[in-house]
Amino acid sequence: MKKNFKFVIMFGLMIFALITCGNKQEDAKDAAQSANGDKKIKIVTTTTMLADLSRVIGGDKVEVEGLMGEGVDPHLYTASAGDVDKLSKADLIVYGGLHLEGKMTEVFENMAAQKKAILNVGDALDKSQITMQDANTPDPHVWFNTEFWGKEAEALTAKLSEMDPKNADYYKQNYEKYKTELAELTEYVKGRINEIPEKSRVLVTAHDAFGYFGKQFGLEVKAIQGVSTDSETGTKNISDLANFIVERDIKAIFVESSVPKKSIEALQEAVKAKGKEVKIGGELYSDSLGDKEHDTESYIKTVKANADTIANALK
Repeated sequence: MKKNFKFVIMFGLMIFALITCGNKQEDAKDAAQSANGDKKIKIVTTTTMLADLSRVIGGDKVEVEGLMGEGVDPHLYTASAGDVDKLSKADLIVYGGLHLEGKMTEVFENMAAQKKAILNVGDALDKSQITMQDANTPDPHVWFNTEFWGKEAEALTAKLSEMDPKNADYYKQNYEKYKTELAELTEYVKGRINEIPEKSRVLVTAHDAFGYFGKQFGLEVKAIQGVSTDSETGTKNISDLANFIVERDIKAIFVESSVPKKSIEALQEAVKAKGKEVKIGGELYSDSLGDKEHDTESYIKTVKANADTIANALK
């Protein structure tokens, strides 16, 4: 019995020694990586768009985690305790700003007070080009203007270069390549929208997410709700928009991936009650990217998919 007991103790001590040795090796490895500048920058983003952008610019020098998944509405998103923990452990926090993540304002203020590295990409834009719904409410959907998105990519490049000067050229090369891809995307979208007859270039959606897209590519944009899905949907909004659709002979209206379909379906019924038919032209990605299943998991793929859906339904 004593021999067995002694054996158990010795075996336990051996296991403890192995675990301790392994931990020390991992710690030494982390320290060596940090000393050599090889440790990846841990980025936590809010939206799927910013997670994608961070991976594009940061490449293999960063580790990216997005708080919001596909189809999640950032206007209504409230940070969980787990989210706050992730943000507190990040080397860099990247968020959209312009009141996009309106319910997370206090969280970002607390992180800033802790001297956490934070990038509000909305600050990179010329405020004179931001559409204001009223004195205090900017339209935050700036990513739908490809030129604005390029400015935000440039801001992220500068931030990563400042944090990791050793790899500054790497980040800048990624940005230059991406800038070329955005220019190609812009031409692609222009081409698709130009397929729509001018009188039919009207985009009707659930909430007002496509104002910048419409201004850049020549579409008149109408929506049931305002720039935030937190705004109310009144029967008058639907009735007025139904009248507009009938008067303008609009062929199609669109649902959104991150917004419930009920308001668009109610609009479709209101048009029908006025003796007119309007089809639902498809689903647009508004406050979130798509997914791998639909080959829309990146910003560029998502914007192309939106342009295709709009053009195919309205031309």
